[in-house]
Formats: sequence, C-alpha cells, structure tokens
Amino acid sequence: MTANLDLSARQSAHRPPTRWASKLQGAALGMVSVQSFPAVVGTADAMLKSADVTLIGYEKTGSGQCTAIVRGGVADVRMAVEAGKQTATQFGQFIASSLIPRPLPNLEAVLPICAHLDELERIGRGRMGNQAIGLLETRGFPAMVGAADAMTKAADVKVVAHQTIGDGLCTVIIRGSLPNVAIAVEAGMHEAERIGELHAVMVIPRPLDDLEHSLPMAQEEPVEQPVRLPLKLEEKQKELMPVAEVAEAEIAKEMALPEPDVRPAVPINLPEPLTEESFD
Repeated sequence: MTANLDLSARQSAHRPPTRWASKLQGAALGMVSVQSFPAVVGTADAMLKSADVTLIGYEKTGSGQCTAIVRGGVADVRMAVEAGKQTATQFGQFIASSLIPRPLPNLEAVLPICAHLDELERIGRGRMGNQAIGLLETRGFPAMVGAADAMTKAADVKVVAHQTIGDGLCTVIIRGSLPNVAIAVEAGMHEAERIGELHAVMVIPRPLDDLEHSLPMAQEEPVEQPVRLPLKLEEKQKELMPVAEVAEAEIAKEMALPEPDVRPAVPINLPEPLTEESFD
C-alpha cells in the first residue's frame, strides 16, 4: 500500500465525518476483482445499476489486477457483488469477490476504502449521462496510442484519458455518442491487433454520475471567446465611424501628390537641312 493512501486514510479517520459519510462508514463492503481496467469499469457499472450502492473507487494492485469497491446495505451490496461477478465472468476477467457485512472502524482506518467519502458526497448519484464511454486496453503503449489515433479518425469521439495498471496493460478512454463510440472502438481493436496485443474492450452506453467521476478525465482547455465591447461602446463606435471616415478622406486629400501639368503638344517648325545647292 502506498504512503499516499495511508495518509489519506489517516486524514479521513481523524476528520469529522459528515452525516452521509457516517452512514456509509457503518455499511457493508463489497469487492469484485478482475484482470483488466475496462473489465473493472464495466463491473462497477453493473454493480451500480443493479442495486442502491455507492462506488468508493478502484484499487489497482499490480499485474493488471483491479478491484471495484462499493458500499451500502447488506442486501444491496450482495446483489451488486453478484451482478459484478456475472459481468466479469461474462468477459472472462473474473478473479475473486468478497462481501463484508459490518467492517470494524479499525479496518476502515488502515485501508483506503473510506478515504474519499467526503468527495463522493458532492457527486450527484443516480443520474445517467447522455454520452457513452469506450475503453480499449492493450498490452504495450504503442498499441494503445495507435488504437487511440485510429479511433479519433474513425468517428467523432474525444480521447479523455488513459490508464496504466501494470503488466504492460494500458487503457485509452474515449467519450462520444453511442454509435460513434461503437464505431471508434471497432476501429481501435483492428489497429491494436495490427500493432501489438489487444487485451480488453468495454462500451458503456449511459454511465451513471458515480461511474464517470471515478474515471480519470482530462480537464478540457477553455475555449477562447472573442472580446466584445459593451453595448453602449459598440453603439458609440458605430456613431463615430462616419466622422472617422470623413477625417481620413480629408487627410488623404491633403497628403495627395499634385497632379502633373499636362499641356497639349505644340508643333515646332525646324529649318530645312543645308545642302550644296544652298551655296550656289
């Protein structure tokens, strides 16, 4: 366990819990462990949609193993764990599962299972997003980058983040409409197999808010908006435009070069050339 997780757990243990966090701290604990990051996200999605549970987060323990952790009432957690097991088994990624009905406070103090309860309280629960999420995992970074490039070129999707879980497993995460995500994932699968090894894929049509906030998402850069003058200044500027145009015309007139004096050509009578006959 990392020092950061230990520090977060200790800080969470000494911080006075909110009413919502206190309710979860006495709730049952459910865990489902799988062999890939797309599988753990799909497992967590199934657990959230099958029962009234809260997704605490994921624990990545190396060698590609990830565990989805949920909390709630004993009956709800039992249903959620069963749904997670079925989903993970369906994708051939299931490793193990566990249900702890009443974890003691000491267990919560040393394990990172309640470190982010205060953050989770600010997240809206139960609402579904309008966009789909696609995850594609490869063994090897070049295959993941190639798959991400193919996905963005095949459909109108946006790459939002990537995740590494050890054992050379890398996952790229995309967002977009469900048809675009499906097309993009299919294109990414072919490219990943061409470059290296494709390990797992997952498409989640309408993820819940809990699931979206559990995923690493890159912050989008703000779009620069053109600077607009206040309405009164814009109107004043329009009023001054004719005056400015007249002033510019007068200045141009004064600075203009004088026109050349062109006069009509006058014929000149030249004397006739002298010859020998002229001297006779």
